[in-house]
Amino acid sequence: MNNRIYYYSKLSSPSQRALVAPDHVIPAREEIYVYSPLGTALKIDDTDGTEKNSSIVTIFMIWNTMMGTSILSIPWGIKQAGFTTGVCILFLMGALTLYCCYRVLKSRETIPFTDTSSWEFPDVCQYYFGAFGHWSSLIFSLVSLVGAMIVYWVLMSNFLFNTGKFIYNYVNYVNVTEAVLSTNGSDKVICPNSKDFHPANESLDTTGGNETEFVQFQIWWSKTNTVPFYLIVVLLPLLNFRSPSFFAKFNVLGTVSVIYLITLVSLKAARLGFYLHFQWDAIQEYFVPEFRLSFPQLTGILTLAFFIHNCVITLLKSNKNPKNNVRDLSIAYLLVGLTYVYVGIMVFATFPSPPLAKECIQQNFLDNFPSNDVLVFVARIFLLFQMMTVYPLLGYLVRVQLLGHIFGSIYPSLSHVLALNILVVGVGVLMARLYPNIGVIIRFSGAACGLAFVFVYPSLIHMIALFRNGQLKWPSLLFHSFIIVLGVANLVAQFFM
Repeated sequence: MNNRIYYYSKLSSPSQRALVAPDHVIPAREEIYVYSPLGTALKIDDTDGTEKNSSIVTIFMIWNTMMGTSILSIPWGIKQAGFTTGVCILFLMGALTLYCCYRVLKSRETIPFTDTSSWEFPDVCQYYFGAFGHWSSLIFSLVSLVGAMIVYWVLMSNFLFNTGKFIYNYVNYVNVTEAVLSTNGSDKVICPNSKDFHPANESLDTTGGNETEFVQFQIWWSKTNTVPFYLIVVLLPLLNFRSPSFFAKFNVLGTVSVIYLITLVSLKAARLGFYLHFQWDAIQEYFVPEFRLSFPQLTGILTLAFFIHNCVITLLKSNKNPKNNVRDLSIAYLLVGLTYVYVGIMVFATFPSPPLAKECIQQNFLDNFPSNDVLVFVARIFLLFQMMTVYPLLGYLVRVQLLGHIFGSIYPSLSHVLALNILVVGVGVLMARLYPNIGVIIRFSGAACGLAFVFVYPSLIHMIALFRNGQLKWPSLLFHSFIIVLGVANLVAQFFM
């Protein structure tokens, strides 16, 4: 009824009095959550459009939404692609995903004779592809959300383990020397994937400490055996809240965490120096390849790292000057790309090689620092609390999309919600217990959801719109078909890495 009154008001002439909907047909004020996988979930009030943001606010809102925990895997991705290839892929993937995001932004304008001002990209997909477009966009969206929740659980287990280990050693005056390849000095860097490393392979050096008690602590505080289960006690009850508005108030933690990570990387780089050896000679172990055949691992990660396509329309609706949307989106992508390039190059280039090989760079680069590093301890604390506040938001979005479409209600009953949350949490615990490799999880979920939202749907919709208007030319057909082929190849290649 409210939409109909708004439509009739638009049809009336300016001299006539505009129709005003009575209070009983005006929709209640709702809270909209927009989400970028592995980034942040932002709360946007569904107002009448009078509250608008400047271009500066819009740019940094997009930056804040897109930036996320995928930044932790960028150095590992550069290692897998080769240094020069990795840096080039960062810029190329940024440009490609920006263009596809531009096509998403313009997709509503391709629909004639229809008011699409309130539409989102899944609505456009449903218009062009019917029920298939609607349900496929839902499925790929759920893949990205559940994949993000799995990565969050793995990382939260990691950060909680290292945080507890730091606190225990500090309180009990325990000096632990990790039996693993490492550098010397105050800024110690370790190689956890060396052949001699085992999570419990540590030597205790303490005067007056109880070695038996320390061994018991290691048994009950294990990164994969126990800590992933401890998180259930805290997070499972939070997932059952009817509204996650309380957790949305902590979105600023995401920005603080990223800024602190950039500062941490800069400090470590200043202290460690640069180690890049591009010559193939006697010390081949420390040779830095400029190209590696495993580069699709980086493209899979970057598909998710630059992913904002499912919520870009919502974010830009609040821009005070809609004519600047494309410019602001481009600047935001540039900032995100520069952030990834800076962190990736700094961590990769300053990794001490020798004495350690670049192969030691972990899928979460914070794992290359020991648990007793104070600066890294603070970073883990920031990230842990940020993830614990974002995780219920992600669970809420899964509930809205899945239960809302199946039952027509986002909270059909406590038993339905609890069953869904137990399933999602169970998958996260299993992955943290059996396969805690965030880089692999990110690249698979990124390539899967990116196939639909980044590569296929935006290109197909643009070509169909041009064809219906008789404007489709061979160059455009070949270019957008090539983008679709790239998306398919990106997903298929992940299975051969």
